[in-house]
Amino acid sequence: MAVEIKYVVVRKGEEKMTFASKKEADAYDKMLDMAEVFSDWLGEAPLVFDEEQRERLGMFLAENKEAVQHILRTSKMPEVSEPAAAGDTTPAEAVAEDLHADSGEPDLHEPDVQAGKTSKAKSSARAAKAA
Repeated sequence: MAVEIKYVVVRKGEEKMTFASKKEADAYDKMLDMAEVFSDWLGEAPLVFDEEQRERLGMFLAENKEAVQHILRTSKMPEVSEPAAAGDTTPAEAVAEDLHADSGEPDLHEPDVQAGKTSKAKSSARAAKAA
């Protein structure tokens, strides 16, 4: 019989993601904390966002905190390390599409939670699903 230890990130009674290491789970939990703060901060902005848009934009900012920090520090766009494959939608494009969609309705579907998936893989899955 094999024994596996899994770390599950739970928010508001809902399992968000399962990880094989505590370090990955803690990093993802911290990113969710940051996304929540960004969402609350956007709610205080003199802009009109519905709750879903604030949450998605907050998550995007948290997922891309290195780019946000680079822009704040240098006032320049960060260098892109790998060019996107033709037809791929970046997380930024996915958020922009949701915010400016003709229907006005953002995509409310989240990727399925799977054991062992890292937050980077979740970002890729979210971007692919949004495309």
